[in-house]
Amino acid sequence: MSCPICGKTTDAGYRPFCSRRCADIDLGRWLTGSYVIPGEALEEDEAALKLPEDDADEPPRRKPH
Repeated sequence: MSCPICGKTTDAGYRPFCSRRCADIDLGRWLTGSYVIPGEALEEDEAALKLPEDDADEPPRRKPH
């Protein structure tokens, strides 16, 4: 099996990758949104993407502490 990032032979300790570096590259792509799973957006996803200026008519929230 070859590494999906660089194509080298995989290492059992990092499978399906060849090294920690390639595993970290893959994780970074997921975290930055380079990889996405196709499907309909959920309401929670849309709420998370809402910008603070969208709530300009609401008073600022205070921290709970």
